[in-house]
Amino acid sequence: MAPPLLLLLLASGAAACPLPCVCQNLSESLSTLCAHRGLLFVPPNVDRRTVELRLADNFIQALGPPDFRNMTGLVDLTLSRNAITRIGARAFGDLESLRSLHLDGNRLVELGSGSLRGPVNLQHLILSGNQLGRIAPGAFDDFLDSLEDLDLSYNNLRQVPWAGIGAMPALHTLNLDHNLIDALPPGAFAQLGQLSRLDLTSNRLATLAPDPLFSRGRDAEASPAPLVLSFSGNPLHCNCELLWLRRLARPDDLETCASPPGLAGRYFWAVPEGEFSCEPPLIARHTQRLWVLEGQRATLRCRALGDPAPTMHWVGPDDRLVGNSSRARAFPNGTLEIGVTGAGDAGGYTCIATNPAGEATARVELRVLALPHGGNTSAEGGHPGPSDIAASARTAAEGEGTLESEPVVQVTEVTATTGLVSWGPGRPADPVWMFQIQYNSSEDETLIYRIVPASSHHFLLKHLVPGADYDLCLLALSPAAGPSDLTATRLLGCAHFSTLPATPLCHALQAHVLGGTLTVAVGGVLVAALLVFTVALLVRGRGAGNGRLPLKLSHVQSQTNGGPSPTPKAHPPRSPPPRPQRSCSLDLGDAGCYGYARRLGGAWARRSHSVHGGLLGAGCRGVGGSTERLEESVV
Repeated sequence: MAPPLLLLLLASGAAACPLPCVCQNLSESLSTLCAHRGLLFVPPNVDRRTVELRLADNFIQALGPPDFRNMTGLVDLTLSRNAITRIGARAFGDLESLRSLHLDGNRLVELGSGSLRGPVNLQHLILSGNQLGRIAPGAFDDFLDSLEDLDLSYNNLRQVPWAGIGAMPALHTLNLDHNLIDALPPGAFAQLGQLSRLDLTSNRLATLAPDPLFSRGRDAEASPAPLVLSFSGNPLHCNCELLWLRRLARPDDLETCASPPGLAGRYFWAVPEGEFSCEPPLIARHTQRLWVLEGQRATLRCRALGDPAPTMHWVGPDDRLVGNSSRARAFPNGTLEIGVTGAGDAGGYTCIATNPAGEATARVELRVLALPHGGNTSAEGGHPGPSDIAASARTAAEGEGTLESEPVVQVTEVTATTGLVSWGPGRPADPVWMFQIQYNSSEDETLIYRIVPASSHHFLLKHLVPGADYDLCLLALSPAAGPSDLTATRLLGCAHFSTLPATPLCHALQAHVLGGTLTVAVGGVLVAALLVFTVALLVRGRGAGNGRLPLKLSHVQSQTNGGPSPTPKAHPPRSPPPRPQRSCSLDLGDAGCYGYARRLGGAWARRSHSVHGGLLGAGCRGVGGSTERLEESVV
């Protein structure tokens, strides 16, 4: 029985320690060392009794629940410098005894709410050197009471779960350096009584909200856990908001100011307190008056300057703060938008800009114009019903006879998408405040409104539907007699018109194509003709050169240098040249002859020599007794 038992023990021992790893059984704890082994996944045959498991510097890409199942005694898990991109839900669900978890140097982009569930006794969580851009709000909920060390440095975090971090009473060290954090919520660290080190280096913080935590760094004797605070490398805006931090007097740090321009580059702790100043708000521009039709959207704008940037608020006509609701929305930039206006929205609105240096206000008047309701006055309570261009405006106009015999409203110069509306002054009536144009088309039953100043009698409609029929009416709006009266409306006339159909684009494209083809064809013909002409000249020149026509001299005349014409003498016949001179034609066909320019230059040179030679001979023998004659051949 001994040999089989020995083989069984050896087999069980071999299965407990993976082949690439080294297992050490020190006292009662088992350590499995699998670092630098080129592993692509967690070995499935790791002893479940392992207390320390080191899997650093491998190529593991994902973690799931089967990897650490039933390892309830695991205390230290190291997964540093792998290629982990995903952690499945409850991957560490059975690690109830885990104290230290190292996940630094991986490729994690996001942590879900269930990624770190399970280790309820976790004390050290290292997540530095990843690519984290988001951490779910409940990611740390299982170990809020036990966590002592949290390292989130060297990531891409803009926001962290502040609510969870602020509820860690045992937290000693918090590293948030080298991230993209641009704001800290007020009181984020107020409950961290044991925090001894806070690193906010190299973020995007321009200011820090006052927090009782920071005052512990000034008086080490009065606090059992003095705070070591680091926030250098941030673009600090040194104004009155950071005056509380400047008064902590910590000259050992090297933080610098990034703004305002007068303090940029100076050491934060070297700037006198008097230079940490703010500018009160100043409203640069705002909407003064706004008129809208009932049911339309109203946008009130207010812009303010100040240092720091002012916070904007709106107060309505009822002296109540206007907040975000289903009908109204206030934007941080000072814009108030009312989606659907009603008669109760009219009145005065107050824009309030506040910052630590003071506040500024501006008043905006909103007036809501009631929709024209024509002859429909039978609604309950005397309130008019909705305006309808087909039913109310035109019916009222025809029934009351307000339309004149000649059309007051005309639509001319109609194209596929535009039309010019024009109207005359009409007969004298109540003073006109403004004109209102209402129209709709057969393609869309939506009623469109256009407001026109009282001084205008023309309006160009744009963005119409091609090939559609339109009904249009023009109304004159008159001021109300009293504050509680509705705006008076008077129908001036209606018109019907149709837009032209859309011009197909294919005709224009065909014309362009034909024009381009014709241009190319004509150009090709011209180039071909030029080539044929050039070849013909070359062929003709070669044919004339091969004939070797002799160059004949004619019109031989004699002239003297100013004396009487001498008697012609008989000259002896010239002896023929040793060999016949080769004559060249004036064209360029003969390759064996001189070029035309060279031959012409030679002829002029011979002529010049002949003339100058004759003059020199005459000067030597005298003018009167000269017997030599200067001859010139003219070719």
